[in-house]
Amino acid sequence: MHPDELLRMVRRQPFVPFRLHVSDGSSYEVRHPEMVLVTRRAAVLAVPDNPTQPAERVVIVAMVHVSRLEELTSAAGGDGAAS
Repeated sequence: MHPDELLRMVRRQPFVPFRLHVSDGSSYEVRHPEMVLVTRRAAVLAVPDNPTQPAERVVIVAMVHVSRLEELTSAAGGDGAAS
């Protein structure tokens, strides 16, 4: 995926939470724009183990492995990461 596509999702006003899907089958929920840093070659994701707490870990995903982005609906739940 081109980084500009991810940047559009991160900078969208108002921000809409989304799920980032990776080629290995894992996915990560981005519920706040501050949870992701986009570079030309990678996305750095802050991943909370508990959605009510600050991030516990960081995941770096090469942009070539980002397969798709999916807007989250208000009914979607989750813990911020699903493998």
